[in-house]
Amino acid sequence: MPRPWSFPVALDPAARAPLARQIAGAITGDIRKGRLKAGATLPGSRTLAATLGVHRNTVLAAYRELEAEGWIESLDRSTRVARDLPEDPGRGRGQGRGQGSGPGQGLGFDLKAPEAPPRSLRPPKGALNLGGGFPDLRLVPKDLLARAYRRALRAKDAPLGYGDPLGDARYRTAVAGLLSEMRGLAYGPERILATNGSQMALDLVARALLRPGDAVAVEDPGYPMAWAVLRAAGAEVLPVPVDAQGLRVDALEAILARRPLRLVYTTPHHQFPSTVTMSAPRRLQLLELARRHRVALVEDDYDFEFHFEGRPVLPLASADPAGVVIYLGTLSKVLAPGLRLGFVAGPARVVEALAAQRLLVDHHGDQVMERAVAELLEDGLLQRHGRRMRRVLLERRDALAEALQRRLGGALAFDVPSGGMSLWAEARMPGAAAWAARCLQAGVAFPGGRLFDFRQRDSPFFRLGFAALTPEELKEAVRRMAAALP
Repeated sequence: MPRPWSFPVALDPAARAPLARQIAGAITGDIRKGRLKAGATLPGSRTLAATLGVHRNTVLAAYRELEAEGWIESLDRSTRVARDLPEDPGRGRGQGRGQGSGPGQGLGFDLKAPEAPPRSLRPPKGALNLGGGFPDLRLVPKDLLARAYRRALRAKDAPLGYGDPLGDARYRTAVAGLLSEMRGLAYGPERILATNGSQMALDLVARALLRPGDAVAVEDPGYPMAWAVLRAAGAEVLPVPVDAQGLRVDALEAILARRPLRLVYTTPHHQFPSTVTMSAPRRLQLLELARRHRVALVEDDYDFEFHFEGRPVLPLASADPAGVVIYLGTLSKVLAPGLRLGFVAGPARVVEALAAQRLLVDHHGDQVMERAVAELLEDGLLQRHGRRMRRVLLERRDALAEALQRRLGGALAFDVPSGGMSLWAEARMPGAAAWAARCLQAGVAFPGGRLFDFRQRDSPFFRLGFAALTPEELKEAVRRMAAALP
């Protein structure tokens, strides 16, 4: 049942306007503001009269006036806001029928022009989404997580008050163990900050390190949301090209020969979006270059768990004696993005500075959830789920690659990635953008390379994600893509 409409207005018997006119004006004001929607039921005349402390005839007079003007209508022994509202001459130019114009609807001051982040791919309902970058939510171990969350919430020491801005200590200890066991990072819990996702982690890094006008380097093609965060902190963002071995360190060195850089944002394990892995020689060159020029390397290792062939390459942070790497990670790809389980690991002074920045906007995250995930990590359940997800994604990668090769082998060229959640395909046909639009109409959605190009130039590349769809769904998606070929 909808909540009854309340009438927060003080009537003034000493005012020049009659009480009935004041009531009518208050109701039309709420309709203009959008507080009262078309079709909303108004209180009966007796009820409203008792609420306002006036005679019922006063309310009836107000209702008659409103009905005559077309604002309300009487139907089925009830009084409602008219569904077809009259044109309101008091409404601002450009406002349509039924749109509010009262307090809170306009803007009486200037806003700083924000960096407009790219919109995420939102396919129509029922479409098969190859957007990539997110897991299959149907596979989230909800029962395990729910039981652990209930235990964390019911515990005598449940973290329900204000806690450490670094995050729950037990969770950070568990993450430190995971990083040591799986990623070769010898970090104690005091060098880890829990965040609401890796995007928040990058934002805190930008707040702590950057001053307006600082220059930073990013990969091109790369991650537009990272560029938006860095620009929002006042940085000048400079692109560095990527090739088959990852970030081109020679191009980065050429930039440093001309001007200083404050930080470099990089995704060396599975470069976003091309999925290439930075070669070992370049990793060493990048670390040495950062050490020599005292540049922070922000390493975003967003999907480390999903490496399918050979041994995964350890993070830059695992070979960082100079203390130049700030490591960003997440558990969202193993579990679910809505849980917001990111973290930062790095030198102790950096983590302390990030915690100070975090206090300004968000004292700490969901420490009950952090405690629950800590239990799953301590019991090895999350690691086991991660291994299962790796097998699932490998099967899906192979299904997508085989279907693409069989149905679109002459139209798309790609290398099968050794890890990650998507593949990077190049269209070998004219009118690739028009083809992608036809695919969307056929119920298959995927982003084009222009989204990831620093200058938003036309690109023949497409990012095709396989993590969120079953092999059968992936095959159906490719069938539709092939049917949309010119």
